Amino acid sequence: MIIAFLPDGSAFTLYTETVDLTGLGDLVHRRASHVEPTEQGGWQADLSPVGGPLLGPFQKRSEALSAEQDWLEAHLMEVCGGQNQI
Repeated sequence: MIIAFLPDGSAFTLYTETVDLTGLGDLVHRRASHVEPTEQGGWQADLSPVGGPLLGPFQKRSEALSAEQDWLEAHLMEVCGGQNQI
């Protein structure tokens, strides 16, 4: 899990249930992307809610979820520092 801390003390992360974050204070959840089926039977990860690309298509939903996570973690600081926040 990657947690990005900003100068104002706020933190951003890609939510998973690996670590219980409730002890850190009030949590705000925002959608960063959508993993959806395509009309052709594949899957795609739409990262437009955070200004990112459309990834895919992938044959399996798990592949789209993995690509989504990889992109979000690689761009976490970029996404957190801009207008669009996770």
